Amino acid sequence: MTRRVVVAMLVPVPWSPPGVDLLTWRTALAEDVVDLLARLAQAEAAIAATPADRALAEEIAWPGMRIYEVPAPTVLPVLAAAAADGFDQAAVIAADAPDVPGMILGKLLRPLDGKAVAVAPGGGPDGGLFGVATGLPAPSWLADHDLDTASAQSLRRTAPAPGDVTSTPKWRRLRTAADLATLDVALEGWDNTRTLLSA
Repeated sequence: MTRRVVVAMLVPVPWSPPGVDLLTWRTALAEDVVDLLARLAQAEAAIAATPADRALAEEIAWPGMRIYEVPAPTVLPVLAAAAADGFDQAAVIAADAPDVPGMILGKLLRPLDGKAVAVAPGGGPDGGLFGVATGLPAPSWLADHDLDTASAQSLRRTAPAPGDVTSTPKWRRLRTAADLATLDVALEGWDNTRTLLSA
């Protein structure tokens, strides 16, 4: 049986709604993502955090949830830690997309049966990725990257063939005020973010 893990990366969050403390906002976003991951049936859940974010990771982690401490919020150290834990496949997603549906995560992992790497665009005008998934150990040609600036195109530059990196449906992250308007109130979950916005 294939062992999979989906890791919520505590990425930098540069903006919060007016009147909402940045750390409180960041915690709510990440907690909603982690709560979704903890309920996944086909994959285990984990959190990746820099030393500066270790306390936040421990605050939002469910009992027994793995926390991978990494020197910077980039993907390769997380994939290496997941491989060392014996996982066969891993996805690393940004922890600032509180209303992401579980089906988006499934679509990110599904191509790995035939493709080396799958990426979900971040959906914003500035580019970036929502997540990246790969079989483990990660391909040697996969360059380290963060989720804020990478793209499917940038990852394809180091791949043996462009088709080794496939794109899956995008999901936007909450990085600017304009992103708030895209929240779908009909979607279940994202209770912590919803509570902050309605306060």
